[in-house]
Amino acid sequence: MSSFGSRLQRAVATRGRLCVGIDPHETLLREWGLGVDAQGVREFGLRTVDAAASTVGIVKPQVSFFERFGAAGFAALEEVMAAARAAGLLVIADAKRGDIGTTMDAYAAAWLPPGAPLEADALTLSPYLGVGALASTLASALTHGKGAFVLAATSNPEAAQLQTAHVDTGAPVAAAVAAEVVAADSSTGDWASLGLVVGATVDLADRGLRPFGRTVPILAPGFGAQGAEPADLTRVFGGLADGVIASESRSILSAGPDRLAARIAERAALYRGGSHG
Repeated sequence: MSSFGSRLQRAVATRGRLCVGIDPHETLLREWGLGVDAQGVREFGLRTVDAAASTVGIVKPQVSFFERFGAAGFAALEEVMAAARAAGLLVIADAKRGDIGTTMDAYAAAWLPPGAPLEADALTLSPYLGVGALASTLASALTHGKGAFVLAATSNPEAAQLQTAHVDTGAPVAAAVAAEVVAADSSTGDWASLGLVVGATVDLADRGLRPFGRTVPILAPGFGAQGAEPADLTRVFGGLADGVIASESRSILSAGPDRLAARIAERAALYRGGSHG
């Protein structure tokens, strides 16, 4: 069983570092001529998978846009993720789960083991009940050859006060979170399997983030509609740039279903080549 980090490294090497977000906002559903319902998000997701599969290696469904439609929405999400994985895409479920004890174990069981109802290749996690509360989930991911992306330095302005606050060691909270996540990764290979969420519009120095000694995957929202561009990647991420997975959603999805495949190809091409391609 290959590690998630190894599969991710291979996907980036062969298909580039663009991750296509599957975010069926109500506005986009209407623009695409789809219903604002579970059938609409199912169709939206499957069309996005079809358009992405021949060009990129990674997709990221935003769980909330499916969850809003209850059981039928979750059924749609299961189908979309299964179709993506069957097409050879790595699926990062953007669920931002974070809890304690057996509750967190139950979340892990829903998303990470092979054959789980909502099986994904990786899951986003919130560490702000303490990274230690995620220990069993991180271990489960590694056991099953899966990955996790833990929120460390997010781009929303409300996060800055918390993430730049200093812990007892003098490090910013974001850096302390990152250090714990990196230390928890026992996977082998050039790329770690446990990664971080770091916004492309964040000042990494403020968060105390610097290279870790191996390539740690960085799921980086903020490209495209939020203002960061592919040309900014090396400048923003410096020594962390090799592991960056650039997430774009609205900048791609706003092209509409007829232009979707072409827009994905256009944006993907901007992230290929160069020293970090």
